[in-house]
Amino acid sequence: MTHSIMTHSIPITIAEGDGIGPEIMQATLDILKATGAPLDITKIEIGEKAYLKGEMSGIHQESWEIIKSGKGFLKAPITTPQGGGYKSLNVTIRGALGLYANVRPCVSYAPFVETKHPKIDVVIIRENEEDLYMGIEYRHTPQWVQAIKAMTTKGCEKIIRYAFEYAKATGRKKVSCFTKDNILKLSDGLFHRTFDDIAKEYEEIENEHWIIDIGSAKLANKPADFDVVVLPNLYGDILSDVAAEIAGSVGLAGSANIGTKGAMFEAIHGSAPRRANQNVANPSGLILASSMMMAHIGLPDTASLIHNAWLATIEDGIHTYDIFKEGISIEKVGTKEFAKAVIKRLGKKPKTLKEIHYSSLKNVGHVEEKVTSISSKKELVGVDVFIQSEEDIAKIQSCISALKTKGLILSKIANRGVKVWPDPNHHPNYSDNWRLRFLSLQAGHPIAHADIVQLLHLMAEAKIDFTQVQALCTFDGKAGYSE
Repeated sequence: MTHSIMTHSIPITIAEGDGIGPEIMQATLDILKATGAPLDITKIEIGEKAYLKGEMSGIHQESWEIIKSGKGFLKAPITTPQGGGYKSLNVTIRGALGLYANVRPCVSYAPFVETKHPKIDVVIIRENEEDLYMGIEYRHTPQWVQAIKAMTTKGCEKIIRYAFEYAKATGRKKVSCFTKDNILKLSDGLFHRTFDDIAKEYEEIENEHWIIDIGSAKLANKPADFDVVVLPNLYGDILSDVAAEIAGSVGLAGSANIGTKGAMFEAIHGSAPRRANQNVANPSGLILASSMMMAHIGLPDTASLIHNAWLATIEDGIHTYDIFKEGISIEKVGTKEFAKAVIKRLGKKPKTLKEIHYSSLKNVGHVEEKVTSISSKKELVGVDVFIQSEEDIAKIQSCISALKTKGLILSKIANRGVKVWPDPNHHPNYSDNWRLRFLSLQAGHPIAHADIVQLLHLMAEAKIDFTQVQALCTFDGKAGYSE
């Protein structure tokens, strides 16, 4: 299952993955070996082979300790088998190892790689553990499914502080934040407010905020206007692929997943099983990911050596099929030949493209201890009860009003986020899931949990099918819930 490839001083773990994974990993390892970097590399088995052996998460239990004992984990793309029950390996690893920051540099290599935007040099820093990617979903009724978008103060502070620390360590001048807090006032609002607060600590770095829709349009149209962009999880996943593709190709982009106690490095493209075992795959994404790993483990000179040799190779027109272009490229090569070309140019620097100088990023991810705790006065003031019903509003309201509740009064009925009672003017396309809001009989006064229990008991006796219960709280007098 595991075996040592070579013995040096800094332990790292590698996984060949599936599809084109073994080929591009071997090409990358050949380059790493040629640099003479002091590495002790251990290989583990993950992905399709592990899935098919019954590991529903795609990774064997003993592999976890190997990953945790290393300073970095270099992972080739994996294939998740079709069918239910199989978990996303990337999401599993990120969550288990606390890899809260996903770092994706997106750079154009014009005129040697075709692009409509020749001056892109932006780093997308994506929150990696929270938001919709927590994967918490429910089906409450035949018509109604729900995914929970969850954000925490701790999660927002860590990723935003990381973005500024990364900018500071790499000499970048501006950090941009993208959210949708004009609609998602609590969740994305927390991210935006945290960004504004932390930005004050970095006066030497310019900061700005964009609403995600217009920000995405600006990034796609004028990417050179951006430097470092920090986003919540889902937005970051989408925008990092967009930025990589408009820079030239998703196949050229490497990615780092950083935590306080671990780090994983990978290409952002998939396993491309149709291209496997043909010696045609472009190993560039994984090669550049390995450069990022070298900087992270404290070998910035090795990182620069690899990256600059890769740039010189691209500049010399030595290209794999995916970026080969008549009139631009000089020679079309396979996976192995591309790696040999990079090795041949170790020690060389690009003449036209910008030379890379890595600094050590070894301690940039260690920001967790700076996270502040917030103390607020929390009061329970009501409850939202979701029910399944095919009845009309009048019958639902009549049934609820007949309940002899104590301490609580029905204040609103909503369907798909639209208030439908007591305002009779709204008539949306109803679903079978209704949100009933109960507030304290004494406006502004807190209630007890026993009041909610008593309400649910009465609804159960009336055979009202409640599907979800959500407590409503205020924090320092401000509502902790949407209207």
